[in-house]
Amino acid sequence: MGACAVTGRIIHSLDCVAEGVAWLCAHEPRFAVAMQGLPPLPLRRKPDGFAELLSAITSQQVSVASANAIWGRLEAAGMVTPEAVTQTSEDDLRALGLSRQKAKYAKALSDAQIDFIALRAMPTEQVIKTLTAVSGIGTWTAEIYAMFSLGRADVFACGDLALQEAAKLIFDLDARPNERAMRAIAQEWSPWQSVAARIMWAYYKHNKQREGIR
Repeated sequence: MGACAVTGRIIHSLDCVAEGVAWLCAHEPRFAVAMQGLPPLPLRRKPDGFAELLSAITSQQVSVASANAIWGRLEAAGMVTPEAVTQTSEDDLRALGLSRQKAKYAKALSDAQIDFIALRAMPTEQVIKTLTAVSGIGTWTAEIYAMFSLGRADVFACGDLALQEAAKLIFDLDARPNERAMRAIAQEWSPWQSVAARIMWAYYKHNKQREGIR
């Protein structure tokens, strides 16, 4: 069985994003309408590894601006490797801007000894299961990692509030869908769910004049 059969399509380039956009706009005309007036979609690929997962934890339940500020302090202090986080205290991590809970999560992540290389070849479901076994890593964080750091094309962060709000706007829903409803809706966008998310984050930024994701 080839790697693609296990991991699904991997987004490597803007050409991949464009292919996904074309499929989605043909499959769901409201995406074509939503794309009107939007700037080109970003690739949103990031490196994989400890630092990116810690960055995702930092972004949980705070504004993009706050997450960027805290992450900048962590980077400046060199607190972006498992060795550094293991050797520092929770109080020192809190002094850099992490909440008490997130400082605990950072320590749990450094202790988890995740095989990040092995994650690259795992089916997405197994990636999510492996990551969410670590204290502080919920489904949202694991899905964001799978989307951006592993490039999985068929993942959607259904608990993301900006995506839920974008769905309400694009599809003219009476209310913002909850995570369960969002998951059912997003299944219609397989095998390009993560490109649908890129469209929706861009639409959210365009209409709300603020970033929905780092």
